[in-house]
Amino acid sequence: MADPDRPSQQPISEQLLPQGPISQEPLPQQPATIENMVQAARSSVEEGTDIRARVRDLTLHALRDRRFEPDAIRDVLRAVTEGIRPGAEQRPHGVRQALSDALTGLDDAMMKTAEAASLALRELTAQGKEFSDHELKQVLDNVKKMEEDFLQTARHAADRGSVIVRKEMLDILSHLRLTGTDTGAQVVATLNEFASRMTAISLESAKLGFEAARDFSARFALLASGILAGLAETLHNQAADRDKK
Repeated sequence: MADPDRPSQQPISEQLLPQGPISQEPLPQQPATIENMVQAARSSVEEGTDIRARVRDLTLHALRDRRFEPDAIRDVLRAVTEGIRPGAEQRPHGVRQALSDALTGLDDAMMKTAEAASLALRELTAQGKEFSDHELKQVLDNVKKMEEDFLQTARHAADRGSVIVRKEMLDILSHLRLTGTDTGAQVVATLNEFASRMTAISLESAKLGFEAARDFSARFALLASGILAGLAETLHNQAADRDKK
């Protein structure tokens, strides 16, 4: 007989899979190309309907289909911000609100990306997987850069915009730097959780060879991608359920 007071041993990645009825409008299954991402982001902003949710979902869709590593994440950020800019330029009014919604949606997606990294590390440590301080530090360094990559990429897109789009976009980004982003808050939480545990949950770097390090990177990327897919599907289903009410 199961002990009701005993914590669930179900892996985090399985806990994140959607529970109950699945939405009849699943996320697209085909990998998003750079051109598709740019066009989807542009259409989301230009059309002006549910901009935040649409930008968040298309970003998560693109991220889940790529290897969970910094270069791939930056590629998605560049494509989405390059679509946001011309989409805003085509709007006859409400440019600032559209840009704010789009950047908030991008922040939502990046926050979930940082959360997926944190959950993947938590599950690997719970499973007793062997990895060194150096390997953990490398992952945490990549997580640490997520907020700055987001803000810097958006800044570069703003610099290529029209006068009004550039002004509004830079103003919004300046405000985000002052007040902080949800991505940044998740990054700080992840760093605080694991930085103090590095030595306690890992082996001496000298004891692990190149193959072990490569194996850890592969395990982490695969697990984080799976968790991110679960988070994306859950958000999508929740939004679909709200729309039906």
